[in-house]
Amino acid sequence: MIGPPSWRRRDLRMARGPAMVGSDEIDEEPVVSDTFVVAARIPMGREAFEQWLATPAPGPETIENHGAMYDGWFWDGKAPDWRQAENGVTPREYFADCFGEDTGGLTYVLRYREGALEAYLMHFGFCESNIYTALVMLAAAGRLSCEAVPSVVLFWAETSGSMFAPNSDGWLATLQVGVDRARFAADVDLTATIAELRPAEASYFELLVRLAEVQESVGADGGSRFAAIARDPRYVDAAVLAAI
Repeated sequence: MIGPPSWRRRDLRMARGPAMVGSDEIDEEPVVSDTFVVAARIPMGREAFEQWLATPAPGPETIENHGAMYDGWFWDGKAPDWRQAENGVTPREYFADCFGEDTGGLTYVLRYREGALEAYLMHFGFCESNIYTALVMLAAAGRLSCEAVPSVVLFWAETSGSMFAPNSDGWLATLQVGVDRARFAADVDLTATIAELRPAEASYFELLVRLAEVQESVGADGGSRFAAIARDPRYVDAAVLAAI
């Protein structure tokens, strides 16, 4: 695994296990991973994708039960901190910044492929601002879906960045997004969602391999070459980069 890049607004706080001080236990998240991922495939037309990129993100209230983010999953009972989410910025502005020159070994797949927005966004550490912002932006994307059936946005932690089995209890959150509403729900069959995300997952691993090859090559020009690979159209749609 390549090392963490130096992103702009990146909070690299890690999930930790309970710590003991004397006979008192400090309430901390259980150990899960140092790699956190937000992923989704949301069917929509190309014009809708462009509209999503240009529309300022709403606040967390776009998710009707945003306080229930972790309910029923691995962090059940944990309260989300939606103050971390950025609002009023467009997805193009926000994500284009993530592909800037100083992003190092960025591991984002964000593209329009075969009639859908695809996102596979990996973070080294629990980067709360990025994760909450991505969830709000993908909730807004659901409003532009061309299908009546809601899509599911996945959030989880796994060292390799790969997805769990559909019936795993290790997921951190599952967000249903559709034309009428967005809401967190733990009683969701994830089989179809995971199958639809396999191409994005494969592209993510391909991106990791290419970034690792640059890091391991002798005399590599690290930062600029990382950014050039991250901007490859196989991983990021050119429309996302229009603001750079």
